[in-house]
Amino acid sequence: MGQQRETVALVAGGAGFIGSHLSDALLARGWRVLCLDNFLTGRYDNLRHLEREPRFDILDADVTDPLPARLTRSGRRLAYIFNLACAASPPHYQADPEHTLLTNVLGTRHLLALAQAHEARFLLASTSEVYGDPETHPQRESYWGHVNPTGPRACYDEGKRAAETLAFDFLRARRGDVRVARIFNTYGPRMRADDGRVVSNAITQALSGDDITIYGAGEQTRSFCYVDDMVDGLMRLMLHDSDYRGAINLGNPDELMVKDLAARVLRLTGARSGVTYRPLPIDDPRRRRPDISIAERVLDWRPRVALDAGLKRTIAHFSGVAREAAMIPLKKRARARAEKPPA
Repeated sequence: MGQQRETVALVAGGAGFIGSHLSDALLARGWRVLCLDNFLTGRYDNLRHLEREPRFDILDADVTDPLPARLTRSGRRLAYIFNLACAASPPHYQADPEHTLLTNVLGTRHLLALAQAHEARFLLASTSEVYGDPETHPQRESYWGHVNPTGPRACYDEGKRAAETLAFDFLRARRGDVRVARIFNTYGPRMRADDGRVVSNAITQALSGDDITIYGAGEQTRSFCYVDDMVDGLMRLMLHDSDYRGAINLGNPDELMVKDLAARVLRLTGARSGVTYRPLPIDDPRRRRPDISIAERVLDWRPRVALDAGLKRTIAHFSGVAREAAMIPLKKRARARAEKPPA
């Protein structure tokens, strides 16, 4: 019998928050993983624990550019391509809106063409933002959305909508085996402290003793899914072999007001922080809750991690990051003393 061929997956955006956790899960299955990232928002620290992993490789590249020859001319066949290559938080994707739009459109086009060349299964990480500020609640995959096409969030919202269009056009033309995940608010370890999202903001501010920033009255709602559950959903979506080929919502259907999330963080951290209210950003959705009935039926998937349990793990992560940052000056001083020549 011949040797079994190695399963190879490409994770575009693999140094990001969700992408790095997804890479861990793929490696745990025994796959080889190629991580492609331009490191604008992804971080090497998210991958440091994989430095000695022989089945993991990093490609420093931008999906808006022609893909590296190592991918396009490689004799190693890719079996799966996950496209998570885009900044997902408003402060980051609004910092360079042109690049955000091109990442979603041109980058998705490049990766779809790569998937076609390798006959690889392709998964697009889309977003609940395709629903905009929704007029129906909860949001079902059949809802077409209520998006401002010229507002400051449009580079991301409309970029993801266009990326979905490309993906489904490839599917209809039988040019690729395509899956689309509409990801709702996700949280957990490896979130960036500066990403401007409500979970990371609340935790880092509480741990620092600063007031927690709430936008508007804090009565807007979100549904928070722990990253391990999200990765499980993405894996199930990529690997399922049912006849369903439409977009699938992945998120936690438990809806919570932002001000109530802040109260939970204060309780779990034991912080005595106050609350600072600021104006609601333009086009910020008032309500956000996924209908996950299709994910339950097609993927047999539902989030398992309770919010308090997930928040405790996330708080522990940020506490560890803060302790490490506090130790850096001490380490530098110790290194300087060690390197100082004797008098």
